[in-house]
Amino acid sequence: MLKPFLPALFLASPLCAEVPNVVTDIAPVQGLAASVMGDLGAPGLLVPQGASPHDHALTPSEARSLQDADLVIWIGSELTPGIGRKIEAIAGGATSLALFDAGVTAHLATRDSALFQHDHDHAGHDEHGHDHDEHAHDEHDHDDHDHADHDHEEHGHDHAEHEHDHEGHDEADHGAEGHDADAHEHDHGHHHGPEDPHVWLSPANARAWLGVIAEALSEADPENAETYRANAEAAQSEIDTAVATARERLDGTQDDRFVVFHDAYQYFEEEFGLNVLGAIQLSDATAPSPAWLDELRNEISETGATCVFAEPQFDPRLIEAVTEGSDVKVAELDPLGMALEPGAGFYPALIDDLASRISDCAAD
Repeated sequence: MLKPFLPALFLASPLCAEVPNVVTDIAPVQGLAASVMGDLGAPGLLVPQGASPHDHALTPSEARSLQDADLVIWIGSELTPGIGRKIEAIAGGATSLALFDAGVTAHLATRDSALFQHDHDHAGHDEHGHDHDEHAHDEHDHDDHDHADHDHEEHGHDHAEHEHDHEGHDEADHGAEGHDADAHEHDHGHHHGPEDPHVWLSPANARAWLGVIAEALSEADPENAETYRANAEAAQSEIDTAVATARERLDGTQDDRFVVFHDAYQYFEEEFGLNVLGAIQLSDATAPSPAWLDELRNEISETGATCVFAEPQFDPRLIEAVTEGSDVKVAELDPLGMALEPGAGFYPALIDDLASRISDCAAD
């Protein structure tokens, strides 16, 4: 039976002489886990770089790594329902740490239209939200995190009823290359619930998760608890530095107008006050209708959008469909950091990469 991560107050663990075998879902989570584990171990990755987590089917080798895991650190079934079902089916002996459901995680409401509101009052924050004007981050220190708020059953984050059944694909040995452009011309994905699952693009969330990950590793491996906690503190400082640098890079871009490929960036928008007009695809990467594309094309033409951002995981022909007839600049953003070096420095590099690409396009 799958064991959710619970804090030490509720779950006592025997001493373990070995570092736990850790697997993660996406590269940003792998980077956070790697920064906490340090030299003690290297977490595995289930969704390879270049694949979309929305519809990735595990290869046999990925399924084996999941089966052998002691601790699974992932966003949650809100992002990857197929992996969620696989965890239940073949990693029942592992402890599951779903970061989406962590008590420290701030959520934003899923957007469901081609064009977004830009009053920046951010009323979409749920009760876990936080004021981004007060980013001292003291509240995120892992020493303050009892993590007793991990019992999130009352939040009802089980969205299994909203997903299409992809079980027939889970054992297929096809990665990103198996999902060609034509595969994205129809809606074969799942539908996200009321909260946007791209929670890793909030640096405040990522910073807080470092403490949560350190506690989960400490539960599994008490002998190395001090190392995990010290590594988490150091990684939090690195994120603070990356955020400060990104804020400097993006200073002056708040009046620019951007269009993104799919609606994955609102946590990043919220953090840095960016003005994103809309997205070509919904948060769950649902293929857009012709009317949706027409609405975006008209908005780009009428407002003089600064940049339209493509993504390496998706069909570039849709970019051409919304930029046709305009001279808007096109650049690339990647919420998963496909081109970045994996490992402990990944997450700060991701923040820097996104900020650099946005500021460079705005400056051109």
